[in-house]
Amino acid sequence: MIKVRQIKILVTKDSPEVLKTKIAQKLKINPNQIINYYVHKKAIDARDKKAICYVYEVIVCLKDEDSLLKKINNIDVLKYTEKKFILPESKKRKEIIWVIGSGPAGLFASYFLTKAGFQVNIVERGAKMEERINDVLSFWQNDKLNCESNVCFGEGGAGTFSDGKLNTLIKDKDNLIDVVMDKFIECGANEEIKYIHNPHIGTDNLRIIVKNMREKIIAMGGKFYFKTKLTDLIIEDNKIKGVVLNDNLKMAADAVVLAIGHSARDTFYMLNKNKVVLHNKPFAVGIRIMHPQQLIDDNQYGSFKKYLPPASYKLTYKTKDHKGVYSFCMCPGGYVVNSSSSINKLCINGMSNYKRDSQVANSAIVVTVDESIYGNKLFDGVKYQEKLESLAYNLGNGKIPVQKWIDFQNNKVSNIPANLKIKGKYISCNIKEVLPQNLSDALLEAMPHFGQKIKGFDSAEALIAIIESRSSSPIRINRDENMESNIKGLYPIGEGAGYAGGITTSSIDGIKVALKLINKYND
Repeated sequence: MIKVRQIKILVTKDSPEVLKTKIAQKLKINPNQIINYYVHKKAIDARDKKAICYVYEVIVCLKDEDSLLKKINNIDVLKYTEKKFILPESKKRKEIIWVIGSGPAGLFASYFLTKAGFQVNIVERGAKMEERINDVLSFWQNDKLNCESNVCFGEGGAGTFSDGKLNTLIKDKDNLIDVVMDKFIECGANEEIKYIHNPHIGTDNLRIIVKNMREKIIAMGGKFYFKTKLTDLIIEDNKIKGVVLNDNLKMAADAVVLAIGHSARDTFYMLNKNKVVLHNKPFAVGIRIMHPQQLIDDNQYGSFKKYLPPASYKLTYKTKDHKGVYSFCMCPGGYVVNSSSSINKLCINGMSNYKRDSQVANSAIVVTVDESIYGNKLFDGVKYQEKLESLAYNLGNGKIPVQKWIDFQNNKVSNIPANLKIKGKYISCNIKEVLPQNLSDALLEAMPHFGQKIKGFDSAEALIAIIESRSSSPIRINRDENMESNIKGLYPIGEGAGYAGGITTSSIDGIKVALKLINKYND
């Protein structure tokens, strides 16, 4: 097979027939010589607004490929060897493994551990998907917060109520990204996630995919414990011997995989009590900003927008005092959502369905914070999050505080439109009453710069909401090269452990820990 890169096609002319012709032109052959081909990567090049193109990378099968490669002197044409992921031998095993959390990291760890023959038990403090959806809707509509089953906790993890973004910048020498994408496709995702740039699933499809993955794990022998919380660890001679569930149920364990997510604050404290080594880590907090999707589409795609899906953006800025300000979790055609998980505390996130058709773009605009801002004692980062979330809750009396950007600048309450694309109740407030001065100053400095990148981004009518406080975990659980903590048999993974960010990297972390455990017990 041959890999052919940098095939550009004007978006108005994109079709399989045009692509095949372009491949032949690049290879300087007749199209009839192509036995078959498939798209390996597909991105949009929007740098020239007068000629926006799709950029393809394809894998082609031809006769006499070696002869062709000798003739062609083109850095965009090269031999391709497909990498195959091979799971170590599957066999019936006696070891009992408890996986704590059913987000992406926990589900992928559970899937491959169960497939390898281990006795796998999955503990999820929240409800299964069907019940969790009702719990979340009840909260958004009636303010009835279930602290164990909400946007942050429950089957599928926090990413279930998001845009379902699958992009990642990690180096993937083991070809695990394809493994993740293949599993999502097998469970119901569109095949395009395998090759498009910045793929997403959408919260509506994620709910189906997570349920299908659960059923596959159960069919292989895995067991789920929903509405069940890990409340303690049984440790002897610095080694895991078991888990305590719901304060009273003691269960034996040969290994425990911690995939607890970034909001399991009570579990962090329990781990510290058990002398698991934890560290503070940097994270980011800030606002979520809303614009008409048309404004973003006009800026990114111009007259080509009618041919393209809703546009996204990525913005970064470094302030004069070296604080990082950047866009995060950008949701084209999405909704701002109340993602609170604690009583009298409020935090928000962004969410999109697969079609991204709300007509409103939203994104977090966050400022990096570290121990120089929140303090250097363990859990100072957690306390910083909690303080801001309490302030936001009190300011809005439990509703999401919203303000126009111009009024944020002028320190006054806004007249906000009705029927905003927000899931949960909201209220007009002066957001500056919540944000610390250093965060406000960083945002005020960064926004004009963002307005130069995207015309109208810092317009007076742009709407902002608070508080975006759960960008990543404020805690890192120490682990070694075998993904094991200082307590033997305890394996922290995913976002909650501080080693992943997003659905794909968390899923990969789950696969990696499964491989570590398979190899350990194969020896």
